[in-house]
Amino acid sequence: MKRLEGKTALVTGSGRNIGRAIILKLAAEGANVVVNARSNTEEAESVAAEARELGVEALPFVADVSDHQQVSNMFAAANEQFGGVDILISNAAIRPHQPFTEVTLEEWHRVRGVVLDGAFHVAHAAIPYMEQKGYGRIVFFTGDGAFKGTAQRSHVSAAKMGIIGLARGLASEFAPKNIRVNVISPGRIDTSRDLSWYPQGGMRDTADIPIGRLGHVDDIASAAVFLVTDDCGFMTGQTLHINGGTDFF
Repeated sequence: MKRLEGKTALVTGSGRNIGRAIILKLAAEGANVVVNARSNTEEAESVAAEARELGVEALPFVADVSDHQQVSNMFAAANEQFGGVDILISNAAIRPHQPFTEVTLEEWHRVRGVVLDGAFHVAHAAIPYMEQKGYGRIVFFTGDGAFKGTAQRSHVSAAKMGIIGLARGLASEFAPKNIRVNVISPGRIDTSRDLSWYPQGGMRDTADIPIGRLGHVDDIASAAVFLVTDDCGFMTGQTLHINGGTDFF
């Protein structure tokens, strides 16, 4: 029997990159999956098709996590098809790079809405079912840049550090109900993101990474699977920094 057989996992921002890799790792472990994209139906359906090839059920669903009603609709669909969500991976994010004095109030609300409000919305939708079942696994995402204080991304760093407080509070409150909550903080990961705003190609520079390479999306996906299986049964409220040894926190 596979480790996650009989479980249902919902991964936000899973139409590509890290989210897609997590979906496929979870499916390989036997979990049925809900594939979420903000607006790209084709991406969500493509990843769902890949998951089905691994022998599980998959539901693609387009929803903007910053919109509480869209999140509610997504979880209602998951409840209808699977009876609830056992595993929540809150991966959706945006990472604009902008001088602080040029950040408008609208842009601040947009970043906070996707990164922090979005994490709140999906957790708020998932936990009642998890409480009822007496089982739940939640993984949030932050980023090492938030811990270091990356220039021209203070609005992103603020929202991502808020994730830490949310995770720790939920971990303390719901551990007695067998709901574990942890956080992944990736370093530099090789994805299809736009690299144009990284100075001097800094994203591709591996000179300061002791392991000597960029991270791969599967490095992050494997960590996510570890956090939601019983291999990690005595860990909650913690943050895993997966950065090749670049920084120590």
